[in-house]
Amino acid sequence: MGKSNERLPGSTHLSFAWVLVLIALLPARHLASAGDKTAIALKVPPADQILTRLEKFHPRLLASSNQLAELKTRLDTDPQLGRWHDALRKHARSILEAEPSKYEIPDGLRLLATSRRVLDRVYTLALLYWIDGDRKYADRAWKELDTAADFKDWNPRHFLDTAEMTHAFAIGYDWLYEVWSPEQRQKLRQAIVEKGLAPALKTYRANNWWAKARHNWNQVCNGGLGMGALALGDVEPQVCGEILHDAIASLPLAMEEFAPDGAWAEGPGYWNYATSYNVVFLAALWTAAGTDFGLSSIAGFKETGLFPLYLTGPLGRTFNYADGGDHEIRAPQMFWLARQFHQPVYAWYECLHASPAALDLAWYDGHGADPKAAALPLDRYFHNAEVVAFRSEWENPKALFVGFKAGDNKANHSHLDVGSFVFDALGARWAMDLGADDYNLPGYFGGQRWDYYRLRAEGQNTLVINPATGPDQDPKAATRIIRFDSKPERSFAIADLTAAYKQHATRVRRGVSLLERKQLLVQDEVQSQSPADVWWFMHTPAVIGLEDNGKAAILSQLGVRLRAEVLSPPDAKLQIMEAAPLPASPHPAKQANNRNIRKLAIHVSGLPNIRIAVLLTPLQDDKAPLAPKVSALDQW
Repeated sequence: MGKSNERLPGSTHLSFAWVLVLIALLPARHLASAGDKTAIALKVPPADQILTRLEKFHPRLLASSNQLAELKTRLDTDPQLGRWHDALRKHARSILEAEPSKYEIPDGLRLLATSRRVLDRVYTLALLYWIDGDRKYADRAWKELDTAADFKDWNPRHFLDTAEMTHAFAIGYDWLYEVWSPEQRQKLRQAIVEKGLAPALKTYRANNWWAKARHNWNQVCNGGLGMGALALGDVEPQVCGEILHDAIASLPLAMEEFAPDGAWAEGPGYWNYATSYNVVFLAALWTAAGTDFGLSSIAGFKETGLFPLYLTGPLGRTFNYADGGDHEIRAPQMFWLARQFHQPVYAWYECLHASPAALDLAWYDGHGADPKAAALPLDRYFHNAEVVAFRSEWENPKALFVGFKAGDNKANHSHLDVGSFVFDALGARWAMDLGADDYNLPGYFGGQRWDYYRLRAEGQNTLVINPATGPDQDPKAATRIIRFDSKPERSFAIADLTAAYKQHATRVRRGVSLLERKQLLVQDEVQSQSPADVWWFMHTPAVIGLEDNGKAAILSQLGVRLRAEVLSPPDAKLQIMEAAPLPASPHPAKQANNRNIRKLAIHVSGLPNIRIAVLLTPLQDDKAPLAPKVSALDQW
């Protein structure tokens, strides 16, 4: 998640006026060189010129009053929008009955759950007030905001919490501006400045860590703070102008990571978090200032909606590498991206979800085109993130789907998972990624990170070579897909994983191939100067039964079956193991419970050159297709 941030000393007890005095006394500065170069390329104007572009009316964030009023007229003509309206009302009923959120830091570090709860409640209630005109929604939103405004701080030592709460207050102030009394508006403004924008200026002026980060912290912090500044820019020009200038200058450092084709190295879960704030800020710049100052033109951003689309399998589960879960991605920003970049397939993707957020209604676009209509190929290779997705067809829940990665173990939230894959077929996930462990485990983001099973290579669907204590892949390794081919009869990708295993081998490569869109071949080639001890792992929720003296296995779940067969080496056998560390690995005192998960394994040792080839065949009937002849990866 990254480091914490100190808050402005004494800010809890400072009056609003004194905060402004201290802001003026803080030393002026420019962002560091990387930020300056990007700002110059985008021609970020001075703060006062940004402010002169601001609309004077409210609401001006994400939608105007006319657009929100128009939404109400569409509810009766679009069945899905009507269903989503009913679902949002149901959600609001639970909010109306709940007590306002409290200042709670259960893990001793994060107020984040509270900030997100306030954000969700304010969006839901404010939008329903605009749609239904019922004052009860605005009154309940005030209770939520009034309580959070009285918090001692918004926990700036973990600045995501501060940014998300600032976002919540910006929407509450802007969307319900006409409802609030002058005294209520003043209280919201004071909270945004004292607890959100003032602590942020310390980071910007010192060019501190999240202002120059290239991962989700950059987008979330800049986006949340930018929303606050856009909401108050006309009444607090000094602080808001500086915040907006610095946020616009800082944001490209993270957005450049979308290049060249929209992928995100932190995985699809953190793609959603990062782009949600990225898009919210850009959308608010357009509605409030009439421009995003060139941010949306950064290379790769217009393609980024393809990333969750391709990395979501036929079951709605993602290829959840790094610190992520495999649940479906609810991403209202896909509607905005669809309109901004004329990509109706992005809107199609978001329309699949049954549980809407407020922004799903506000940005709703029911004119999506499915992947076939959009003429999307079945397979895609995402460069930079070094991730590949294959499938047998679109929109069939029983289709075959493969997610495979090389990538950089240094990427934020990465696991030691280069070479890992997931596999869906027949309506089931056979090869699964265990996902993140508990963020509050000792040293999870520090010195003990590679002690935890789910983060180690042995907790992935990849290779372990010469297992021992400590990291089982090089944590600094960056690896690449070196060949990719997509044809109806055979699609494949080959990754050079040598950098991850350089301590133990001179060359390590893995190829995955979808054969006739019916079978998956996973093939590894390991070369070393001395005999190596190699483990091959695949985690699965299926029940496993070995056959043919361990040369094959039948995996069963949900009334369907998959056959796993070892094609090479001739004497290798499959084993069934627990999803637990090998004897030579560290055994942390506490980690996630992997109950009901098994590990299909192959162990080969005593050879300097090893080729492991495993064929995975979904069984449509009792007769499996013939196994292919094994050939070297160089001959693929």
